[in-house]
Amino acid sequence: MKRIILLMITIFMIIPSNVKAITTSATSSILMDMDSNRILYSDDIHNIRSVASISKIMTAILAIESGKMNNKVIIGNEIKKAYGSGIYIKEGEELTLRDLVYGLMLRSGNDAALAIANYVSKDTETFVKLMNKKAEELGMNDSTFNNPSGLDNEKGNYSSAYDMAILMSYASKNEEFKKITKTKKYTLKTNMNTYIWYNKNKLLSNYKYATGGKTGFTEIARRTLVTTASKNDLNLVVVTLNDGNDWTDHKNLFEYGFEKYKKYKILDKNKFEVKDDTYYDKYKLYIKNDYSYPILNGEEQNILVKIELKKIRKLEDNQKVGEANIYLSDEKIHTENIFIKLNKEKKISIITKIKKWIKNIW
Repeated sequence: MKRIILLMITIFMIIPSNVKAITTSATSSILMDMDSNRILYSDDIHNIRSVASISKIMTAILAIESGKMNNKVIIGNEIKKAYGSGIYIKEGEELTLRDLVYGLMLRSGNDAALAIANYVSKDTETFVKLMNKKAEELGMNDSTFNNPSGLDNEKGNYSSAYDMAILMSYASKNEEFKKITKTKKYTLKTNMNTYIWYNKNKLLSNYKYATGGKTGFTEIARRTLVTTASKNDLNLVVVTLNDGNDWTDHKNLFEYGFEKYKKYKILDKNKFEVKDDTYYDKYKLYIKNDYSYPILNGEEQNILVKIELKKIRKLEDNQKVGEANIYLSDEKIHTENIFIKLNKEKKISIITKIKKWIKNIW
């Protein structure tokens, strides 16, 4: 049996309403909030195309999640198959997996991609299977990976603006990935050479809110670009595919998002309470996480928090007893579990009991 309590959340905030419409030069493009995955702007976002070197976002996060970033890598003859953009490492050169990921993300090194794949998974084919497995786990239903670099000359990597935004949102929750992708300059000395790598992401130098990204280009894919930016607690990602004006389009989309949307905390774990409930009124009900969501001016009227509590007779401490379901209009945007904290009696020591007994007999 469930008891359902409805709570309307009233939001008071000032949001600019005079925002101009926006377009891009891309075949497909998306602006997404990375924390909630809410789509703030979209144009043909499930169009499946070759995505070129922005594929390396997947290669990078898999390398980081392998747990081998500090390990020394001795470059093998696999790099003889590399062509196109590179960091120009040599067979027998020694560097860490972390160094290779910096070369991958800052300079789009196809040789670094092959070296990473071979070190993490022993061979490229096994690594590609890992890429596709990760894509499936993340719900990237438009994506098929055939290599760790994104080159098209054999079999390219195919995805959509939506899927690449999902991937970047996931990867950006990893602190090491965030650090690498926002690095402007990286210096490295190996047993064979000294390198100075500058990040190809121009937004890091000419847009003050930029926090990272990855460039891409092949003759088939044309210009592809993923970038991230943060301002006023909004963490946004933009993806454009086949866009000859991508740097300008990305800045314009970020400005559009920052002007039109504001992040609002709908659930606060430190202030959470359920009113008008009599079944659990003797206990403390709590949630483990805050929840925030980007909203437009006027949308505050359409936010509803529906509390659903299940009546449980035999209770355990910290047991789940219900859910807080958040709706924007008729769309459910989030579910947060509700737990119970039982009021336990404090254990009284033997000495305290004796003192209490002596006090009573006197």
